[in-house]
Amino acid sequence: MRALYYTGTMQSELRDSPEPVPGEGQVVVDISHCGICGSDMHAWHGHDERRIPPLILGHESVGVPRSGTFAGKRVAINPLHSCGMCRHCQSGNDHLCPDRQMMSMNLPGAYAEQTVAAERNLYLLDNAISNEDAALAEPMAVCVHAVEVARKTERRPISESRCVVLGGGAIGVLTALVVADQGCKDLWIAEPNAQRRDVLEKACPGVKAYDPMSGGPEASSADIVFDAVGMGITRKAASELVMPGGTILHIGLQDSNEGLDTRRITLQEIHFSGTYCYTRYDFAAALKLLTRGIIGNREWIEVRPLEQGAQSFMDIHNGEAPPKIILSMA
Repeated sequence: MRALYYTGTMQSELRDSPEPVPGEGQVVVDISHCGICGSDMHAWHGHDERRIPPLILGHESVGVPRSGTFAGKRVAINPLHSCGMCRHCQSGNDHLCPDRQMMSMNLPGAYAEQTVAAERNLYLLDNAISNEDAALAEPMAVCVHAVEVARKTERRPISESRCVVLGGGAIGVLTALVVADQGCKDLWIAEPNAQRRDVLEKACPGVKAYDPMSGGPEASSADIVFDAVGMGITRKAASELVMPGGTILHIGLQDSNEGLDTRRITLQEIHFSGTYCYTRYDFAAALKLLTRGIIGNREWIEVRPLEQGAQSFMDIHNGEAPPKIILSMA
């Protein structure tokens, strides 16, 4: 089968690869589409010691199982595999399972014509949703989870809050769409790339996309700040933007540098929360939103053939790509 391998820092290569062999409780899935995620880019840049080349990346995938309950039917794959038995799994917080495994990390990835997945991690797709939209279920689940954490923490409803999203990549766009779907009317996205800002405002009507280097909402004015980048500079921005008693949701994982103003967070009783992945319930909720048509304008999404995968990574690195690229195996 054809597969796109991460072969070294900022290097990837299309190769012939042996077809995967399923283990107990697993099925082989013929992959249709798989999105390029920020964590894939993080690995490709050589910044994730957990992902060791040569490795097939990719975990935002859709396909058709060859066997099992959903054989021959379209499914989205939840790439986060948990034990199902620990206290976290039993309480519905399977994303915190100490034995969790992730496709494209310690399980085979999906930039390939086939992969394997636990049958219990397959979600049957409604006829109303396309494969391309369904490939957004995993990043959408990340955003659904982050917004849910914010909703439980914030003192006022999201519909009455000023929300600021830092970063106009796929996670930033999807977070904005989820927040807008919950009724937020005062919504901002910080994005330094001018081309992306234009796309963002079309993707999410009503959002105010701004250049964080030259403008934006005033300091101490945001009820909720979603850091969809996770760098020292965005943590600093989040610390400045959030109002007393407000909430910072840290979604991105770009680095662990300084930036967070812990003194201000303490003195102003600001809530800071890291949000990791999603639960099974978040994944199902994400699929429902996508099936309902939350995406709307799709100018920020581009579908490319697997053969263009290596170039796509380079285009994203050079800032010459839309917020989201989805690779097609056809």
